[in-house]
Amino acid sequence: MDTIQMLNLILVVILILILILAFIAVLLIFKMRKSKEPQNTQIKTETPAQRTNLITRDGKEIDSIYKFMEFDSVQDNMIVRKGRKQYVMVIECKGINYDLLSEDEKNAVEAGFVEFLNTLRFSIQLYVQTRALNFTDLITEYNKRIDDVESQIGRLNAQIELAKRNGNKEQEAKLGFERRRKQNILEYSESITDYTAKLSESKNILQQKTYMIISYFTSEFGDTSTYSPDEIDDMAFSELYTRAQTLIRALASAEVTGRVLSSEEIMELLYVAYNREQSEIYTLRNALNSEYDRLYSTARDVMEERKKRLAMQVEEDAAKLTSKSIIKADLENRKRREEKVKARAMQMVEEYKNDMSTTLYEETKKQIQNADVSKELEDKPKRRITRKNV
Repeated sequence: MDTIQMLNLILVVILILILILAFIAVLLIFKMRKSKEPQNTQIKTETPAQRTNLITRDGKEIDSIYKFMEFDSVQDNMIVRKGRKQYVMVIECKGINYDLLSEDEKNAVEAGFVEFLNTLRFSIQLYVQTRALNFTDLITEYNKRIDDVESQIGRLNAQIELAKRNGNKEQEAKLGFERRRKQNILEYSESITDYTAKLSESKNILQQKTYMIISYFTSEFGDTSTYSPDEIDDMAFSELYTRAQTLIRALASAEVTGRVLSSEEIMELLYVAYNREQSEIYTLRNALNSEYDRLYSTARDVMEERKKRLAMQVEEDAAKLTSKSIIKADLENRKRREEKVKARAMQMVEEYKNDMSTTLYEETKKQIQNADVSKELEDKPKRRITRKNV
């Protein structure tokens, strides 16, 4: 009996312990779930333009993506940012298919790329953008050509009817052959246009483009308070354009071609980056044609004038360098000539050493060593002294 009571007591204790452990487990699970729930924060609806910095749960402040997107304008092939404190120029790069190259060609390309990296004296950024191919312009061009071929076929039909009425069988045969040729071209053009239109509807055909971003900060040329905005733009453009041309020439050694994007192309780049979905439906060209918003400004004449002025400056600097180099080379030639003249004079003195006294010999050598050959040769005697036979 005592044993049964003892077992019952142990069983009751075990049950109590199980209930206590179950309660503790439920309590822990509840606390864990509560800790995972987001803290009560005030959610404020803001437009993209109103968003600045974000605050994380641990209280850290991070920059918003909208701050990164800020720019003042796009002008003269540059992005102007931070109140004319930063200027950005973009280079589009096009390379070759590296996998199709031979080993020697691959080594040459790699060596060229290493050479390009060694020429960098300023920071650059690489940006890769993937776009769905848009064949709208191509299809429009195809349709124009189809309309032109149809017009030609219509004129040929009229000429064939005229040849029939005139009974000119030879002319009718020639025109008939030309009409069949045009009809074949029309059928082929229509099939190509239909195929291209179907490709345009697919979103799986992508094109990858690589860009090189060059930045220039006005703080690099010191205090800008004494310069006007136009002067700051000119200095930034000259510096960025020079850097861009340096990079393009260096990239050529790695079989990569590059060109500076125009203002409109920069805006298209930004438009696609900020409107991934809408850019395929409502293109930048449509937005510009509708004049919905003036996001950029261009001045092609001013751009050409700046390029010409920069090229003239380069030519002028090159002419100055050439002139200085010629003068230095002439001086070096004169020095070498003087050394040869003095060496020959010393040889002649040595030849007549026995006919001269020791004092005269030493004095003559001293005069030759200290003589200014150019001046001596340029100075002409006022009167030529000749020896007369007595």
